[in-house]
Amino acid sequence: MINRLEFAKQRLFKGLPLTALTALVIALVSISLSAILIRFAESEMAPQAIAFNRFWITTVILGLWNGLWSIFSQSWANPSSHPTPSFVWILAALLALGVLITMDLVLWSWALTQTSVANATLLANFTPLFTTLGAWLIWGKRFDRYFLIGMVIAMGGAIAVGLTDWQIAADKLQGDGIALLAALSFSIYLLILEKLQTWLTVTTVVFWSSAIASVLTLPIVLITKQPLFPRTWQGWLIVLSLALVCQLLGQGFLTYSLKQVSSEFVALFLLLDPILAAIGAGILFSEHLSLVNWLAFAVVLVGVYLTTLSESITQAPLPLTNH
Repeated sequence: MINRLEFAKQRLFKGLPLTALTALVIALVSISLSAILIRFAESEMAPQAIAFNRFWITTVILGLWNGLWSIFSQSWANPSSHPTPSFVWILAALLALGVLITMDLVLWSWALTQTSVANATLLANFTPLFTTLGAWLIWGKRFDRYFLIGMVIAMGGAIAVGLTDWQIAADKLQGDGIALLAALSFSIYLLILEKLQTWLTVTTVVFWSSAIASVLTLPIVLITKQPLFPRTWQGWLIVLSLALVCQLLGQGFLTYSLKQVSSEFVALFLLLDPILAAIGAGILFSEHLSLVNWLAFAVVLVGVYLTTLSESITQAPLPLTNH
């Protein structure tokens, strides 16, 4: 029995480096706070306007921090043993990141108006499945039984919460499809991010994805004639917190973690996000957490732990040639 425990510990630390785990925990906590902050901000602005402010503030902060010149010149590159792809590929990948994160946000907001919150949340939990299928089909990655079994258990725990409120209705099918597209968008975002961070620094990736997302969300806010900026200093404090905590820390550490673990594991780890957000909402807004919520949290943790025993989560990204 002792030998088995020692073997499990060795597999744990071999499969999941401590630095990657730390980065993921910081990213998870930071990202989970976005739901709470957005809830506060919605008293002044629509979700699209909140996102726009979150993105442009992040862009300005990183632009001032690094200096635009350094972003374009020496500090944009991340030392890598892999062949560096062409500038066109990097530019296209950065553009794709901005488009995909905007699509995820817009589609998610749209889905919430077309279907129930329970349906949208449940379908969003399919992100790990989409990411894993994408890595298998596009990058040709293979996964061992620890990862596959852990993924099934973790997704099962996350989906079980939403099944109690799941609604099947013809008039909600469009919203359900939109929610699935949002999950697919974020899955592709993670797959591209996993490759891109191999050649670019974390700040460069976050800067350009935020800048592109700012440009894309601005017309949406203007077309819908929503208030563009907060009206009070409390509103400004909230969107500044979203930029600093959720975007800079959250997306920054999420990108950093992909240097050591795969996008599939990151997607799986983020299944803890809605549960952690629910716990935070329960503390701040006195929202009731049922026994099912706590059991689901435990099941997801078990599933995530099993995947840490897999060597698949630290497979190095496939190198791209400069063609």
